[in-house]
Amino acid sequence: MGLQPLEFSDCYLDSPWFRERIRAHEAELERTNKFIKELIKDGKNLIAATKSLSVAQRKFAHSLRDFKFEFIGDAVTDDERCIDASLREFSNFLKNLEEQREIMALSVTETLIKPLEKFRKEQLGAVKEEKKKFDKETEKNYSLIDKHLNLSAKKKDSHLQEADIQVEQNRQHFYELSLEYVCKLQEIQERKKFEFVEPMLSFFQGMFTFYHQGHELAKDFNHYKMELQINIQNTRNRFEGTRSEVEELMNKIRQNPKDHKRASQFTAEGYLYVQEKRPAPFGSSWVKHYCMYRKAAKKFNMIPFEHRSGGKLGDGEVFFLKECTKRHTDSIDRRFCFDIEAADRPGVSLTMQAFSEEERKQWLEALGGKEALSHSFNTAIIPRPEGSAQLDKLGFTIIRKCISAVETRGINDQGLYRVVGVSSKVQRLLSMLMDVKTCHEVDLENSADWEVKTITSALKQYLRSLPEPLMTYELHGDFIVPAKSGSPESRVNAIHFLVHKLPEKNKEMLDILVKHLTNVSNHSKQNLMTVANLGVVFGPTLMRPQEETVAALMDLKFQNIVVEILIENHEKIFRMPPDTTFPEPTCLSASPPNAPPRQSKRQGQRTKRPVAVYNLCLELEDGDNPNPSKEDTPTGSLDSLSSPSPVTAALPGPPGPDKNHLLADGGSFGDWASTIVSSRKARAVYPCEAEHSSELSFEIGAIFEDVQTSREPGWLEGTLNGKRGLIPQNYVKLL
Repeated sequence: MGLQPLEFSDCYLDSPWFRERIRAHEAELERTNKFIKELIKDGKNLIAATKSLSVAQRKFAHSLRDFKFEFIGDAVTDDERCIDASLREFSNFLKNLEEQREIMALSVTETLIKPLEKFRKEQLGAVKEEKKKFDKETEKNYSLIDKHLNLSAKKKDSHLQEADIQVEQNRQHFYELSLEYVCKLQEIQERKKFEFVEPMLSFFQGMFTFYHQGHELAKDFNHYKMELQINIQNTRNRFEGTRSEVEELMNKIRQNPKDHKRASQFTAEGYLYVQEKRPAPFGSSWVKHYCMYRKAAKKFNMIPFEHRSGGKLGDGEVFFLKECTKRHTDSIDRRFCFDIEAADRPGVSLTMQAFSEEERKQWLEALGGKEALSHSFNTAIIPRPEGSAQLDKLGFTIIRKCISAVETRGINDQGLYRVVGVSSKVQRLLSMLMDVKTCHEVDLENSADWEVKTITSALKQYLRSLPEPLMTYELHGDFIVPAKSGSPESRVNAIHFLVHKLPEKNKEMLDILVKHLTNVSNHSKQNLMTVANLGVVFGPTLMRPQEETVAALMDLKFQNIVVEILIENHEKIFRMPPDTTFPEPTCLSASPPNAPPRQSKRQGQRTKRPVAVYNLCLELEDGDNPNPSKEDTPTGSLDSLSSPSPVTAALPGPPGPDKNHLLADGGSFGDWASTIVSSRKARAVYPCEAEHSSELSFEIGAIFEDVQTSREPGWLEGTLNGKRGLIPQNYVKLL
């Protein structure tokens, strides 16, 4: 598992875990900065110390071999894997040169030192400056909040209103700065992949001419060099596409942060100040806590956390809610307060203070207090508005007209589909095409009124305006899985299988479009639109996740790979039926369903794991399938557990329970998932060997304590023999 994505929506919660993820990104950048600094020093030694060339080269090779990129997300593309492995390839090449003991050219300064110094100064240095601003604004923001919340409620309303406005303006400024800093952190993590490797590639290219056998070595290295250049260019192209999508998401969240809150296992969560009473005459103090509440279990967690002390995390407390009461200012000299009484602490009442009146009302609603708002604390994901574009007869006519015009007039145009048309013209063309009365009157093939770039932009815009993407929300995750792992053949077979699961109209439209894109790629020498370039353009057009998050956008590069596979294998995928003996895509890696794929060195071990089966097609008798009410299930808490799996038949696995039967002694998978909130123990039904320090190793029959849902999809958290860690959810049976 690489670095965790930094969600823009988390900038508004500013939780302890969000700060931990920020620190992880900062630590990685610092590690990269130190490594580049050391590498620059080593490069200068090659120039200055000819006599110690052998020592300098060996150290340089050692540095390259030991460095490894950290990638955002749960998997890497083949291009990124090659980029990651390229440093080890460079190291091996240096060792071969050392055996010949030839003198390296002094052109290292221009090809290596200056680009790395520029990257370190302009990119990493810029991030350091942003960090200083972010830390300074954090201190200012929470200091002002502390001061503001200490204002007496007896002051004049005008004074209080002015103070409220000042605090809100400062908070908005803090959020703006936080969004920019988070965006910059993730951008530099992605940017360093190619901006660091490219100077290295130039450096190695320059070395060939300065060695006695450089010509032969260059010939041997040439094939790998060309592949790496393609890897770098593909990664750069995907980076540009992903960056534009991420910036678009950031702007959406900046405009309406409340409409883009992430689904959470908690009914409510956020910061509250908790009054800590002391013996007279010392009075009381107010301590900031990060609080989380599950309505179904009435379980309240609160953890002290102070941003200004370097993010120090205190010991948490857990209790069960009995009742919540609003506090009025005539009973306490603070605003936005309410009292909580714990069911498991008789006679104990806690007074808490929210950041604002609106947040107090939200907490009161979630906790069952008075003056509840009409909306939930965790705002549901707002579905995309349904546009007028449809997969109907008119829709097929529009796409066919556009494709025919492009192939007739502009198949050799450079940058076809990458060069965008003027927005107003594109909208005017779409309006005419989507009107039944004028559609057939529009002549795209012979009229000079419509430029090719206007037509291509209209085609893409129409596809993006469909109520759901052409490759559907339901199959989005399934298409992504094979793009992340497996052999090239297994990827093609898996995507072939999934295409034939699409609705008939979707498959027909996809066939028409991909056939056209195949034709476009066949003219890539003229139009420069290779398969990889078309993947970058049409990945986000044909596929998109239902929920827009940074984590989802990090999978954009895998969407591009899926489109590349469709183009390269159009005839097989659309003209031949899929292999009926081929397992469904989730069977390809033998990983637990929804479990995060591991990076290359662990993938071989992961294939040894069995796959438990969730047969969702079997029906239960009424008495065997109690449906939990919505009140019992916190919003968003079971998304990763209850998502339907495409596996509907027995999958290969170790000897054990009949995997065609329902899980957990007759309960369905949905029942099993719905009980996870209240169940506390589980028993292992398969053995497992940990592949990461965060996972648990166990044998069949092991009993886990305090089992809870994990934030990592496909996994649970539990305690075994005093150690807490991750457990594959399909390896255990709840007790």
